[in-house]
Amino acid sequence: MTASSTTLTGLARKFVQDQIIDEEIAAKAQTHALENRVSIVTHLVTNGQADAKALAFSAAQEFGMPVLDLSAFSTESLPEKVIEEKLIRKHHTLPLFRRGNRLFIAVSDPTNIQAQDEIKFHTGLSIDAVLVEDDKLSVAIDKYLDSQDTSMGDLDDADLEGIDVDSGDDQEQEVSASDADDAPIVKYVNKMLLDAIKGGASDLHFEPYEKAYRVRYRTDGILHEVSRPSIKLAPKISARLKVMSQLDISERRVPQDGRIKMKLSKTKAIDFRVNTLPTLWGEKIVLRILDPSSAKMGIDALGYEEVQKEMYMEALHQPQGMILVTGPTGSGKTVSLYTGLNILNTPERNISTAEDPVEINLEGINQVNVNNKVGLGFAEALRSFLRQDPDIVMVGEIRDLETASIAIKAAQTGHMVMSTLHTNSAPETLTRMLNMGVPAFNIATSVSLIIAQRLARRLCSSCKEPIDVPKEQLEKMGYTKEQIDSGFTVYQPKGCDKCNNGYKGRLGIYEVVKITPKISQLIMNEASSIEIAAAAAEEGFNDLRKSALLKAMEGVTSLSEVDRVTKD
Repeated sequence: MTASSTTLTGLARKFVQDQIIDEEIAAKAQTHALENRVSIVTHLVTNGQADAKALAFSAAQEFGMPVLDLSAFSTESLPEKVIEEKLIRKHHTLPLFRRGNRLFIAVSDPTNIQAQDEIKFHTGLSIDAVLVEDDKLSVAIDKYLDSQDTSMGDLDDADLEGIDVDSGDDQEQEVSASDADDAPIVKYVNKMLLDAIKGGASDLHFEPYEKAYRVRYRTDGILHEVSRPSIKLAPKISARLKVMSQLDISERRVPQDGRIKMKLSKTKAIDFRVNTLPTLWGEKIVLRILDPSSAKMGIDALGYEEVQKEMYMEALHQPQGMILVTGPTGSGKTVSLYTGLNILNTPERNISTAEDPVEINLEGINQVNVNNKVGLGFAEALRSFLRQDPDIVMVGEIRDLETASIAIKAAQTGHMVMSTLHTNSAPETLTRMLNMGVPAFNIATSVSLIIAQRLARRLCSSCKEPIDVPKEQLEKMGYTKEQIDSGFTVYQPKGCDKCNNGYKGRLGIYEVVKITPKISQLIMNEASSIEIAAAAAEEGFNDLRKSALLKAMEGVTSLSEVDRVTKD
Protein backbone atom coordinates (compact mmCIF):
# COMPACT_ATOMS: atom_id res chain seq x y z
CA MET A 1 0.00 0.00 0.00
CA THR A 2 1.35 3.41 -0.96
CA ALA A 3 0.86 6.62 1.01
CA SER A 4 -1.81 7.80 -1.40
CA SER A 5 -3.90 4.65 -1.11
CA THR A 6 -4.17 4.93 2.69
CA THR A 7 -5.91 8.30 2.33
CA LEU A 8 -8.57 6.95 -0.02
CA THR A 9 -12.04 6.51 1.40
CA GLY A 10 -15.37 4.97 0.37
CA LEU A 11 -15.98 4.69 -3.34
CA ALA A 12 -12.52 5.99 -4.31
CA ARG A 13 -10.92 2.97 -2.61
CA LYS A 14 -13.47 0.60 -4.19
CA PHE A 15 -12.80 1.97 -7.70
CA VAL A 16 -9.06 1.42 -7.22
CA GLN A 17 -9.63 -2.12 -5.92
CA ASP A 18 -11.76 -2.88 -8.98
CA GLN A 19 -8.96 -1.46 -11.19
CA ILE A 20 -11.25 1.12 -12.80
CA ILE A 21 -8.83 3.96 -11.96
CA ASP A 22 -5.34 4.04 -10.47
CA GLU A 23 -4.48 5.38 -7.00
CA GLU A 24 -3.07 8.70 -8.20
CA ILE A 25 -6.20 9.58 -10.22
CA ALA A 26 -8.41 8.45 -7.33
CA ALA A 27 -6.54 10.62 -4.82
CA LYS A 28 -6.74 13.71 -7.04
CA ALA A 29 -10.40 13.06 -7.90
CA GLN A 30 -11.28 12.64 -4.23
CA THR A 31 -9.58 15.96 -3.38
CA HIS A 32 -11.18 17.87 -6.29
CA ALA A 33 -14.61 16.40 -5.56
CA LEU A 34 -14.41 17.58 -1.94
CA GLU A 35 -13.14 21.04 -2.90
CA ASN A 36 -15.89 21.53 -5.50
CA ARG A 37 -18.62 19.81 -3.48
CA VAL A 38 -19.46 17.33 -6.20
CA SER A 39 -19.64 13.55 -6.22
CA ILE A 40 -16.41 11.71 -7.05
CA VAL A 41 -18.43 9.72 -9.62
CA THR A 42 -19.57 12.90 -11.40
CA HIS A 43 -16.02 14.30 -11.30
CA LEU A 44 -14.52 11.15 -12.88
CA VAL A 45 -17.19 10.89 -15.60
CA THR A 46 -17.23 14.63 -16.45
CA ASN A 47 -13.46 14.66 -16.87
CA GLY A 48 -13.44 11.48 -18.94
CA GLN A 49 -11.29 9.60 -16.39
CA ALA A 50 -13.57 6.58 -15.98
CA ASP A 51 -16.47 4.80 -17.65
CA ALA A 52 -19.83 5.64 -16.06
CA LYS A 53 -21.15 2.09 -16.43
CA ALA A 54 -18.10 0.55 -14.74
CA LEU A 55 -18.38 3.01 -11.85
CA ALA A 56 -22.09 2.29 -11.41
CA PHE A 57 -21.61 -1.50 -11.26
CA SER A 58 -18.67 -1.11 -8.87
CA ALA A 59 -20.77 1.08 -6.54
CA ALA A 60 -23.69 -1.38 -6.86
CA GLN A 61 -21.47 -4.23 -5.74
CA GLU A 62 -20.19 -2.20 -2.78
CA PHE A 63 -23.66 -1.19 -1.56
CA GLY A 64 -25.67 -4.21 -2.69
CA MET A 65 -27.92 -2.16 -4.95
CA PRO A 66 -29.17 -2.94 -8.46
CA VAL A 67 -28.36 -0.55 -11.32
CA LEU A 68 -31.34 0.92 -13.16
CA ASP A 69 -31.07 1.73 -16.89
CA LEU A 70 -32.23 5.35 -16.93
CA SER A 71 -32.49 5.47 -20.72
CA ALA A 72 -35.57 3.22 -20.42
CA PHE A 73 -37.41 5.98 -18.55
CA SER A 74 -39.29 8.68 -20.45
CA THR A 75 -38.95 12.18 -18.95
CA GLU A 76 -42.69 12.68 -19.60
CA SER A 77 -43.52 9.92 -17.11
CA LEU A 78 -41.41 11.39 -14.28
CA PRO A 79 -43.25 13.18 -11.44
CA GLU A 80 -43.44 16.95 -11.97
CA LYS A 81 -42.33 19.68 -9.55
CA VAL A 82 -41.68 17.31 -6.66
CA ILE A 83 -38.10 18.54 -6.13
CA GLU A 84 -36.94 22.12 -6.77
CA GLU A 85 -34.54 22.65 -9.68
CA LYS A 86 -31.78 23.99 -7.42
CA LEU A 87 -31.84 20.76 -5.36
CA ILE A 88 -31.78 18.60 -8.49
CA ARG A 89 -28.75 20.54 -9.79
CA LYS A 90 -27.03 20.74 -6.40
CA HIS A 91 -27.27 17.03 -5.60
CA HIS A 92 -27.22 15.68 -9.18
CA THR A 93 -30.37 13.64 -8.66
CA LEU A 94 -33.73 13.07 -10.32
CA PRO A 95 -37.24 12.08 -9.06
CA LEU A 96 -38.23 8.77 -10.70
CA PHE A 97 -41.64 7.83 -9.30
CA ARG A 98 -43.74 8.20 -6.20
CA ARG A 99 -45.65 5.55 -4.28
CA GLY A 100 -47.80 7.06 -1.57
CA ASN A 101 -45.45 8.74 0.87
CA ARG A 102 -42.29 7.30 -0.71
CA LEU A 103 -40.26 9.08 -3.38
CA PHE A 104 -37.75 7.11 -5.45
CA ILE A 105 -34.83 9.22 -6.71
CA ALA A 106 -32.01 8.42 -9.15
CA VAL A 107 -28.45 8.89 -7.84
CA SER A 108 -25.05 8.00 -9.27
CA ASP A 109 -23.30 8.20 -5.87
CA PRO A 110 -25.05 6.23 -3.11
CA THR A 111 -22.73 7.72 -0.45
CA ASN A 112 -24.38 11.15 -0.76
CA ILE A 113 -26.66 10.77 2.26
CA GLN A 114 -26.87 14.57 2.61
CA ALA A 115 -28.78 14.74 -0.68
CA GLN A 116 -31.38 12.26 0.54
CA ASP A 117 -31.76 14.05 3.89
CA GLU A 118 -32.14 17.48 2.27
CA ILE A 119 -34.69 16.25 -0.30
CA LYS A 120 -36.60 14.48 2.50
CA PHE A 121 -36.68 17.74 4.50
CA HIS A 122 -37.95 19.82 1.54
CA THR A 123 -40.51 17.33 0.23
CA GLY A 124 -41.72 15.79 3.48
CA LEU A 125 -41.52 12.35 1.80
CA SER A 126 -39.55 9.21 2.61
CA ILE A 127 -36.67 8.84 0.16
CA ASP A 128 -35.45 5.68 -1.58
CA ALA A 129 -32.28 5.99 -3.69
CA VAL A 130 -31.95 4.09 -6.97
CA LEU A 131 -28.48 3.68 -8.50
CA VAL A 132 -27.99 4.81 -12.13
CA GLU A 133 -25.11 5.60 -14.51
CA ASP A 134 -23.83 9.17 -14.08
CA ASP A 135 -23.70 10.16 -17.77
CA LYS A 136 -27.29 8.96 -18.36
CA LEU A 137 -28.35 10.83 -15.21
CA SER A 138 -26.86 14.11 -16.53
CA VAL A 139 -28.74 13.75 -19.83
CA ALA A 140 -32.01 12.84 -18.06
CA ILE A 141 -31.72 15.81 -15.66
CA ASP A 142 -31.27 18.26 -18.57
CA LYS A 143 -34.25 16.77 -20.45
CA TYR A 144 -36.42 16.73 -17.33
CA LEU A 145 -35.69 20.35 -16.38
CA ASP A 146 -36.14 21.51 -19.99
CA SER A 147 -39.58 19.90 -20.05
CA GLN A 148 -40.49 21.53 -16.69
CA ASP A 149 -39.42 25.04 -17.81
CA THR A 150 -42.50 26.41 -19.58
CA SER A 151 -40.64 29.52 -20.70
CA MET A 152 -38.25 27.33 -22.65
CA GLY A 153 -40.96 25.03 -24.00
CA ASP A 154 -43.47 27.59 -25.24
CA LEU A 155 -41.99 29.94 -27.81
CA ASP A 156 -44.79 32.45 -27.39
CA ASP A 157 -44.05 32.82 -23.68
CA ALA A 158 -40.35 33.67 -24.15
CA ASP A 159 -39.86 37.14 -22.67
CA LEU A 160 -37.70 39.08 -25.11
CA GLU A 161 -36.78 42.49 -23.77
CA GLY A 162 -35.63 45.48 -25.80
CA ILE A 163 -38.45 45.91 -28.32
CA ASP A 164 -38.66 49.49 -29.55
CA VAL A 165 -39.80 50.58 -33.01
CA ASP A 166 -40.15 54.32 -32.45
CA SER A 167 -37.06 55.70 -34.19
CA GLY A 168 -35.86 56.52 -37.68
CA ASP A 169 -37.77 57.63 -40.76
CA ASP A 170 -41.55 57.22 -40.25
CA GLN A 171 -42.38 55.65 -43.61
CA GLU A 172 -39.46 53.21 -43.60
CA GLN A 173 -40.11 52.45 -39.96
CA GLU A 174 -43.76 51.63 -40.56
CA VAL A 175 -42.95 49.01 -43.19
CA SER A 176 -40.14 47.48 -41.13
CA ALA A 177 -42.15 47.44 -37.92
CA SER A 178 -44.95 45.60 -39.75
CA ASP A 179 -42.41 43.07 -41.02
CA ALA A 180 -40.89 42.71 -37.57
CA ASP A 181 -44.22 42.01 -35.88
CA ASP A 182 -45.32 39.38 -38.42
CA ALA A 183 -46.37 36.48 -36.11
CA PRO A 184 -44.70 33.62 -38.07
CA ILE A 185 -41.44 35.64 -38.22
CA VAL A 186 -41.61 36.36 -34.48
CA LYS A 187 -42.08 32.63 -33.78
CA TYR A 188 -39.33 31.61 -36.19
CA VAL A 189 -36.73 34.02 -34.74
CA ASN A 190 -37.66 33.08 -31.15
CA LYS A 191 -37.29 29.40 -32.04
CA MET A 192 -33.84 30.00 -33.57
CA LEU A 193 -32.66 31.77 -30.40
CA LEU A 194 -34.07 29.16 -28.04
CA ASP A 195 -32.74 26.24 -30.10
CA ALA A 196 -29.30 27.83 -30.10
CA ILE A 197 -29.33 28.10 -26.29
CA LYS A 198 -30.57 24.51 -25.86
CA GLY A 199 -27.98 23.23 -28.33
CA GLY A 200 -25.10 24.94 -26.52
CA ALA A 201 -24.23 27.24 -29.46
CA SER A 202 -21.93 30.23 -28.91
CA ASP A 203 -22.92 32.23 -32.03
CA LEU A 204 -25.81 32.48 -34.52
CA HIS A 205 -25.26 33.64 -38.12
CA PHE A 206 -28.18 34.94 -40.23
CA GLU A 207 -26.84 35.19 -43.80
CA PRO A 208 -28.52 36.47 -47.00
CA TYR A 209 -27.22 35.45 -50.45
CA GLU A 210 -28.47 36.08 -53.99
CA LYS A 211 -30.78 33.06 -54.18
CA ALA A 212 -30.71 31.63 -50.68
CA TYR A 213 -30.81 32.50 -46.98
CA ARG A 214 -29.22 30.36 -44.32
CA VAL A 215 -28.93 30.24 -40.53
CA ARG A 216 -25.87 28.68 -38.93
CA TYR A 217 -24.91 27.94 -35.31
CA ARG A 218 -21.37 27.73 -33.98
CA THR A 219 -21.37 24.76 -31.62
CA ASP A 220 -18.17 23.60 -29.91
CA GLY A 221 -16.24 26.00 -32.13
CA ILE A 222 -17.56 24.61 -35.44
CA LEU A 223 -20.19 26.28 -37.66
CA HIS A 224 -23.03 24.13 -39.00
CA GLU A 225 -26.16 24.96 -40.97
CA VAL A 226 -29.49 24.58 -39.15
CA SER A 227 -32.09 26.27 -41.36
CA ARG A 228 -32.73 27.59 -44.89
CA PRO A 229 -35.77 29.89 -44.89
CA SER A 230 -36.97 31.50 -48.12
CA ILE A 231 -34.81 34.39 -49.36
CA LYS A 232 -38.03 36.44 -49.48
CA LEU A 233 -38.07 36.39 -45.67
CA ALA A 234 -34.60 37.96 -45.34
CA PRO A 235 -35.81 41.58 -44.84
CA LYS A 236 -38.43 40.49 -42.29
CA ILE A 237 -35.95 38.38 -40.26
CA SER A 238 -33.45 41.23 -40.33
CA ALA A 239 -36.11 43.74 -39.22
CA ARG A 240 -37.25 41.48 -36.37
CA LEU A 241 -33.73 41.00 -35.02
CA LYS A 242 -33.02 44.75 -35.26
CA VAL A 243 -36.23 45.62 -33.42
CA MET A 244 -35.32 43.20 -30.62
CA SER A 245 -31.81 44.69 -30.45
CA GLN A 246 -33.09 48.31 -30.31
CA LEU A 247 -31.28 49.14 -33.57
CA ASP A 248 -32.32 51.62 -36.27
CA ILE A 249 -34.47 49.55 -38.62
CA SER A 250 -34.29 52.12 -41.43
CA GLU A 251 -30.47 52.17 -41.49
CA ARG A 252 -29.13 49.42 -43.74
CA ARG A 253 -25.95 51.03 -45.07
CA VAL A 254 -23.63 50.88 -42.03
CA PRO A 255 -22.86 48.23 -39.38
CA GLN A 256 -24.73 48.49 -36.08
CA ASP A 257 -24.22 46.98 -32.62
CA GLY A 258 -26.99 46.08 -30.20
CA ARG A 259 -28.06 43.69 -27.47
CA ILE A 260 -30.99 41.37 -26.75
CA LYS A 261 -31.92 40.15 -23.28
CA MET A 262 -33.87 36.90 -23.16
CA LYS A 263 -35.52 35.81 -19.92
CA LEU A 264 -35.69 32.03 -19.81
CA SER A 265 -37.28 31.95 -16.36
CA LYS A 266 -37.68 34.19 -13.32
CA THR A 267 -34.14 33.46 -12.22
CA LYS A 268 -32.24 33.00 -15.49
CA ALA A 269 -31.61 35.39 -18.37
CA ILE A 270 -29.23 35.22 -21.31
CA ASP A 271 -27.89 38.17 -23.29
CA PHE A 272 -27.13 38.20 -27.01
CA ARG A 273 -24.57 40.64 -28.43
CA VAL A 274 -25.80 41.61 -31.89
CA ASN A 275 -23.88 42.99 -34.89
CA THR A 276 -25.28 43.82 -38.33
CA LEU A 277 -23.16 44.06 -41.48
CA PRO A 278 -24.36 45.30 -44.90
CA THR A 279 -23.38 42.69 -47.50
CA LEU A 280 -24.01 42.42 -51.24
CA TRP A 281 -27.45 40.79 -50.84
CA GLY A 282 -28.69 42.26 -47.56
CA GLU A 283 -27.67 42.47 -43.92
CA LYS A 284 -25.77 39.63 -42.31
CA ILE A 285 -26.56 39.53 -38.58
CA VAL A 286 -24.42 37.67 -36.05
CA LEU A 287 -25.50 37.08 -32.45
CA ARG A 288 -23.01 36.09 -29.75
CA ILE A 289 -24.60 34.26 -26.81
CA LEU A 290 -23.38 35.65 -23.49
CA ASP A 291 -24.23 33.22 -20.70
CA PRO A 292 -23.45 34.69 -17.24
CA SER A 293 -23.04 31.19 -15.77
CA SER A 294 -19.94 30.65 -17.96
CA ALA A 295 -18.11 33.29 -15.92
CA LYS A 296 -18.84 31.43 -12.68
CA MET A 297 -17.81 27.91 -13.62
CA GLY A 298 -14.84 27.88 -11.25
CA ILE A 299 -11.21 27.43 -12.17
CA ASP A 300 -11.38 23.61 -11.96
CA ALA A 301 -13.91 23.51 -14.80
CA LEU A 302 -11.59 25.37 -17.22
CA GLY A 303 -9.21 22.48 -17.87
CA TYR A 304 -5.91 23.73 -16.42
CA GLU A 305 -3.32 21.12 -15.51
CA GLU A 306 -2.71 21.07 -11.75
CA VAL A 307 0.65 22.88 -12.00
CA GLN A 308 -0.82 25.49 -14.37
CA LYS A 309 -3.75 26.13 -12.02
CA GLU A 310 -1.38 26.63 -9.09
CA MET A 311 0.67 29.17 -11.07
CA TYR A 312 -2.47 31.10 -12.05
CA MET A 313 -3.79 31.13 -8.46
CA GLU A 314 -0.40 32.22 -7.12
CA ALA A 315 -0.21 35.09 -9.64
CA LEU A 316 -3.80 36.18 -8.84
CA HIS A 317 -2.99 36.55 -5.17
CA GLN A 318 0.14 38.64 -5.69
CA PRO A 319 -0.33 42.23 -4.42
CA GLN A 320 0.86 43.64 -7.75
CA GLY A 321 1.96 42.60 -11.23
CA MET A 322 0.43 41.86 -14.61
CA ILE A 323 -1.33 38.73 -15.88
CA LEU A 324 -1.72 38.55 -19.65
CA VAL A 325 -4.07 36.12 -21.41
CA THR A 326 -3.50 35.63 -25.12
CA GLY A 327 -5.07 33.75 -27.99
CA PRO A 328 -7.27 34.24 -31.07
CA THR A 329 -10.86 35.48 -30.95
CA GLY A 330 -13.16 32.85 -29.44
CA SER A 331 -10.44 31.03 -27.51
CA GLY A 332 -12.02 31.63 -24.11
CA LYS A 333 -9.80 34.52 -22.92
CA THR A 334 -12.74 36.43 -21.42
CA VAL A 335 -13.92 33.42 -19.41
CA SER A 336 -10.37 32.91 -18.03
CA LEU A 337 -10.19 36.56 -16.97
CA TYR A 338 -13.71 36.59 -15.50
CA THR A 339 -12.96 33.41 -13.55
CA GLY A 340 -9.89 35.10 -12.05
CA LEU A 341 -11.89 38.23 -11.25
CA ASN A 342 -14.58 36.16 -9.53
CA ILE A 343 -11.93 34.57 -7.31
CA LEU A 344 -10.65 38.05 -6.37
CA ASN A 345 -14.11 39.62 -6.05
CA THR A 346 -14.46 40.27 -2.29
CA PRO A 347 -15.83 43.28 -0.39
CA GLU A 348 -12.26 44.23 0.61
CA ARG A 349 -11.13 44.82 -2.99
CA ASN A 350 -11.94 47.58 -5.48
CA ILE A 351 -12.05 46.00 -8.96
CA SER A 352 -12.57 47.97 -12.19
CA THR A 353 -12.69 46.69 -15.78
CA ALA A 354 -12.59 48.43 -19.17
CA GLU A 355 -14.11 46.24 -21.91
CA ASP A 356 -15.14 46.56 -25.55
CA PRO A 357 -17.94 45.74 -24.96
CA VAL A 358 -18.84 44.45 -21.48
CA GLU A 359 -19.92 40.88 -22.23
CA ILE A 360 -21.17 39.62 -18.87
CA ASN A 361 -22.34 41.67 -15.89
CA LEU A 362 -20.46 40.79 -12.71
CA GLU A 363 -21.95 41.87 -9.38
CA GLY A 364 -19.48 43.81 -7.22
CA ILE A 365 -17.17 44.78 -10.11
CA ASN A 366 -17.15 48.23 -11.72
CA GLN A 367 -17.39 47.57 -15.47
CA VAL A 368 -16.89 50.26 -18.11
CA ASN A 369 -17.83 50.06 -21.80
CA VAL A 370 -15.13 51.79 -23.85
CA ASN A 371 -16.49 54.15 -26.49
CA ASN A 372 -13.90 55.59 -28.85
CA LYS A 373 -16.52 57.83 -30.52
CA VAL A 374 -16.73 59.97 -27.39
CA GLY A 375 -13.04 59.68 -26.51
CA LEU A 376 -13.34 56.91 -23.91
CA GLY A 377 -10.76 54.36 -25.00
CA PHE A 378 -8.84 51.78 -22.95
CA ALA A 379 -6.10 54.29 -22.10
CA GLU A 380 -8.58 56.95 -20.91
CA ALA A 381 -10.53 54.43 -18.81
CA LEU A 382 -7.31 53.11 -17.29
CA ARG A 383 -6.14 56.61 -16.36
CA SER A 384 -9.45 57.23 -14.62
CA PHE A 385 -9.29 53.90 -12.76
CA LEU A 386 -5.93 54.88 -11.24
CA ARG A 387 -7.56 57.96 -9.71
CA GLN A 388 -10.28 55.80 -8.10
CA ASP A 389 -8.20 53.90 -5.51
CA PRO A 390 -8.15 50.52 -7.34
CA ASP A 391 -6.79 47.19 -6.13
CA ILE A 392 -7.36 45.20 -9.33
CA VAL A 393 -7.73 46.54 -12.86
CA MET A 394 -8.78 44.57 -15.94
CA VAL A 395 -8.20 46.05 -19.41
CA GLY A 396 -10.08 44.25 -22.20
CA GLU A 397 -7.15 44.41 -24.61
CA ILE A 398 -3.76 46.09 -24.88
CA ARG A 399 -3.84 47.47 -28.42
CA ASP A 400 -1.28 50.29 -28.40
CA LEU A 401 1.76 51.70 -26.64
CA GLU A 402 -0.25 54.24 -24.62
CA THR A 403 -2.50 51.57 -23.05
CA ALA A 404 0.49 49.25 -22.48
CA SER A 405 2.50 52.01 -20.77
CA ILE A 406 -0.30 52.97 -18.36
CA ALA A 407 -1.06 49.30 -17.59
CA ILE A 408 2.61 48.60 -16.81
CA LYS A 409 2.88 51.72 -14.64
CA ALA A 410 -0.18 50.51 -12.69
CA ALA A 411 1.37 47.05 -12.26
CA GLN A 412 4.56 48.63 -10.93
CA THR A 413 2.77 50.84 -8.40
CA GLY A 414 0.95 48.29 -6.27
CA HIS A 415 -1.94 47.19 -8.50
CA MET A 416 -2.86 43.83 -10.00
CA VAL A 417 -3.48 44.32 -13.74
CA MET A 418 -5.14 41.73 -16.00
CA SER A 419 -5.43 42.05 -19.77
CA THR A 420 -5.40 40.26 -23.14
CA LEU A 421 -3.37 40.42 -26.34
CA HIS A 422 -3.92 38.75 -29.69
CA THR A 423 -0.80 36.62 -30.13
CA ASN A 424 -0.31 32.92 -30.85
CA SER A 425 1.82 31.91 -27.87
CA ALA A 426 3.12 33.14 -24.52
CA PRO A 427 6.67 33.96 -25.76
CA GLU A 428 5.25 35.92 -28.71
CA THR A 429 3.32 38.09 -26.25
CA LEU A 430 6.58 39.38 -24.79
CA THR A 431 8.11 40.17 -28.17
CA ARG A 432 4.84 41.80 -29.27
CA MET A 433 5.09 44.23 -26.34
CA LEU A 434 8.71 44.95 -27.21
CA ASN A 435 7.63 45.68 -30.80
CA MET A 436 4.95 48.05 -29.50
CA GLY A 437 7.75 50.12 -27.99
CA VAL A 438 7.44 49.09 -24.34
CA PRO A 439 10.94 49.20 -22.74
CA ALA A 440 12.32 45.73 -22.00
CA PHE A 441 13.02 46.67 -18.35
CA ASN A 442 9.36 47.54 -17.77
CA ILE A 443 8.14 44.25 -19.25
CA ALA A 444 10.61 42.19 -17.20
CA THR A 445 9.67 43.89 -13.91
CA SER A 446 5.89 44.09 -14.31
CA VAL A 447 4.63 40.98 -16.17
CA SER A 448 4.29 38.06 -13.75
CA LEU A 449 2.36 35.43 -15.77
CA ILE A 450 1.30 34.81 -19.36
CA ILE A 451 -1.45 32.37 -20.37
CA ALA A 452 -1.85 31.39 -24.03
CA GLN A 453 -4.96 29.33 -24.71
CA ARG A 454 -7.14 27.55 -27.23
CA LEU A 455 -10.45 25.69 -26.99
CA ALA A 456 -10.58 22.06 -28.14
CA ARG A 457 -13.71 19.95 -28.53
CA ARG A 458 -14.31 17.43 -25.76
CA LEU A 459 -14.98 13.82 -26.79
CA CYS A 460 -18.45 12.54 -25.93
CA SER A 461 -18.04 10.21 -22.94
CA SER A 462 -21.00 8.09 -24.12
CA CYS A 463 -19.71 7.09 -27.55
CA LYS A 464 -15.96 7.72 -27.82
CA GLU A 465 -14.09 4.63 -29.00
CA PRO A 466 -10.47 3.51 -28.56
CA ILE A 467 -8.19 3.23 -31.58
CA ASP A 468 -4.77 1.74 -32.19
CA VAL A 469 -2.17 4.31 -33.21
CA PRO A 470 1.31 3.13 -34.31
CA LYS A 471 4.15 4.19 -31.99
CA GLU A 472 5.88 5.95 -34.90
CA GLN A 473 2.83 8.17 -35.45
CA LEU A 474 2.58 8.99 -31.74
CA GLU A 475 6.25 9.97 -31.75
CA LYS A 476 5.64 12.11 -34.83
CA MET A 477 2.74 13.82 -33.06
CA GLY A 478 5.12 14.91 -30.29
CA TYR A 479 4.87 12.26 -27.58
CA THR A 480 8.07 11.25 -25.76
CA LYS A 481 9.18 7.60 -25.65
CA GLU A 482 8.41 7.53 -21.91
CA GLN A 483 4.84 8.67 -22.57
CA ILE A 484 4.37 6.11 -25.37
CA ASP A 485 5.75 3.30 -23.21
CA SER A 486 3.34 4.18 -20.39
CA GLY A 487 0.60 2.58 -22.50
CA PHE A 488 -2.19 5.14 -22.62
CA THR A 489 -5.35 4.72 -24.70
CA VAL A 490 -6.15 7.03 -27.63
CA TYR A 491 -9.81 7.69 -28.39
CA GLN A 492 -11.61 8.90 -31.51
CA PRO A 493 -15.09 10.42 -32.00
CA LYS A 494 -17.95 8.18 -33.09
CA GLY A 495 -21.23 10.10 -32.75
CA CYS A 496 -24.51 9.42 -30.93
CA ASP A 497 -27.79 11.13 -30.07
CA LYS A 498 -26.19 12.88 -27.09
CA CYS A 499 -23.44 14.75 -28.98
CA ASN A 500 -22.36 16.57 -32.15
CA ASN A 501 -20.39 14.17 -34.37
CA GLY A 502 -18.68 12.56 -31.40
CA TYR A 503 -17.95 15.73 -29.44
CA LYS A 504 -19.84 17.41 -26.60
CA GLY A 505 -18.62 20.65 -25.07
CA ARG A 506 -15.14 22.15 -25.10
CA LEU A 507 -12.12 22.23 -22.84
CA GLY A 508 -9.24 24.66 -22.52
CA ILE A 509 -5.72 23.96 -23.76
CA TYR A 510 -3.22 26.19 -21.96
CA GLU A 511 0.38 27.34 -22.11
CA VAL A 512 1.09 28.98 -18.75
CA VAL A 513 4.48 30.70 -18.47
CA LYS A 514 5.70 32.26 -15.24
CA ILE A 515 8.27 35.03 -15.71
CA THR A 516 11.29 33.50 -13.97
CA PRO A 517 14.65 35.26 -13.43
CA LYS A 518 16.04 33.44 -16.48
CA ILE A 519 13.17 34.56 -18.74
CA SER A 520 13.42 38.09 -17.28
CA GLN A 521 17.07 38.22 -18.32
CA LEU A 522 16.16 37.15 -21.86
CA ILE A 523 13.51 39.91 -22.02
CA MET A 524 16.10 42.45 -20.85
CA ASN A 525 18.38 41.27 -23.66
CA GLU A 526 15.43 41.63 -26.11
CA ALA A 527 15.64 37.95 -27.07
CA SER A 528 13.45 36.53 -29.82
CA SER A 529 10.25 34.56 -29.12
CA ILE A 530 12.07 31.37 -30.20
CA GLU A 531 14.76 31.89 -27.54
CA ILE A 532 12.16 32.68 -24.88
CA ALA A 533 10.14 29.58 -25.90
CA ALA A 534 13.27 27.41 -25.53
CA ALA A 535 13.93 28.86 -22.07
CA ALA A 536 10.29 28.28 -21.04
CA ALA A 537 10.59 24.62 -22.13
CA GLU A 538 13.80 24.25 -20.09
CA GLU A 539 12.00 25.70 -17.06
CA GLY A 540 9.37 22.94 -17.46
CA PHE A 541 6.47 24.99 -18.87
CA ASN A 542 4.42 23.01 -21.39
CA ASP A 543 3.60 24.76 -24.66
CA LEU A 544 0.14 24.50 -26.24
CA ARG A 545 1.04 21.39 -28.22
CA LYS A 546 2.34 19.47 -25.20
CA SER A 547 -0.68 20.50 -23.12
CA ALA A 548 -3.04 19.34 -25.89
CA LEU A 549 -1.22 15.99 -26.19
CA LEU A 550 -1.71 15.46 -22.43
CA LYS A 551 -5.47 15.98 -22.89
CA ALA A 552 -5.47 13.28 -25.59
CA MET A 553 -3.55 10.98 -23.21
CA GLU A 554 -6.29 11.55 -20.61
CA GLY A 555 -8.88 10.48 -23.20
CA VAL A 556 -10.84 13.75 -23.13
CA THR A 557 -10.04 14.82 -26.71
CA SER A 558 -8.80 13.23 -29.94
CA LEU A 559 -5.50 13.47 -31.79
CA SER A 560 -7.26 15.04 -34.78
CA GLU A 561 -8.57 17.77 -32.48
CA VAL A 562 -5.07 18.28 -31.07
CA ASP A 563 -3.84 18.85 -34.63
CA ARG A 564 -6.71 21.20 -35.42
CA VAL A 565 -6.12 23.58 -32.51
CA THR A 566 -2.32 23.50 -32.14
CA LYS A 567 -0.81 22.84 -35.56
CA ASP A 568 1.28 25.78 -36.82
